[in-house]
Amino acid sequence: MNKSDLIKLIADANGIKLTEATRLVDAVFDTITLQLKRGEQVAISGFGTFVTKNRAARDGRNPATGMTIKIPARTAAAFKPAAAMKDLK
Repeated sequence: MNKSDLIKLIADANGIKLTEATRLVDAVFDTITLQLKRGEQVAISGFGTFVTKNRAARDGRNPATGMTIKIPARTAAAFKPAAAMKDLK
């Protein structure tokens, strides 16, 4: 499933226009992104938690040339699924 599929399913399930469903999905994603940029976590009960993790600087290798390169430190988004999500079968 991609974003377009998600928007269509939401529109169909709620009897709303695709443009309205698109606006709602974008608002959810934008809100989650904004909170993560602020260093906050976003916990959605029964679904999971979006958090940021700090990755230390490290040395890596260019697979094409084999040369060592410096990979800078960065902050990355991560998702921890709720217990209900982990048990899906």
